[in-house]
Amino acid sequence: MEKNETTIKKEGNETVTNCHGLKLKAQDGKYRMTDVVDIEGMFRIIESIPSKNAEPIKQWLAKLGSERIDEIFDPSIAAQRSIDIYRAKGFDEEWISKRIKGIQDRKKLTDVWKDNGIESNLEYAILTNEIYKEWSGMTAKQYKNYKGLRKESLRDNMDNLEIKPDVIP
Repeated sequence: MEKNETTIKKEGNETVTNCHGLKLKAQDGKYRMTDVVDIEGMFRIIESIPSKNAEPIKQWLAKLGSERIDEIFDPSIAAQRSIDIYRAKGFDEEWISKRIKGIQDRKKLTDVWKDNGIESNLEYAILTNEIYKEWSGMTAKQYKNYKGLRKESLRDNMDNLEIKPDVIP
């Protein structure tokens, strides 16, 4: 084990530096500081694992990277990927069309906001919340909680009436 840690450090990677402390509930019910890492950090850790067992994940990550580079050169691939994902999740063509239109409309709206001096994520969130409160009576976070969502996209969890492009950008 000592040799692997030394090898990793010689390569300039100390996984501990990619981790942050967060108080999480332990099995005994007490909260303790625990090392955590975000998704990008987790992928970096996986890349540094010198084990054949990590190879399938490394190959998958390389394939994803290659696909994203292809999408940079041909953005229609990314658009088609989005449509295919929505289809695989069971959304009908009408919903997908409205969702794609909603994405375009939202981009136009945020471009207008940006042109008028809106820069921070907090400012975008405030304006977005105003839109949500106007039509639903709830902030985006409240609406997400109402729908029982955690990390999922709120707009991806709206029905045809909710996602109507002229209601929600």
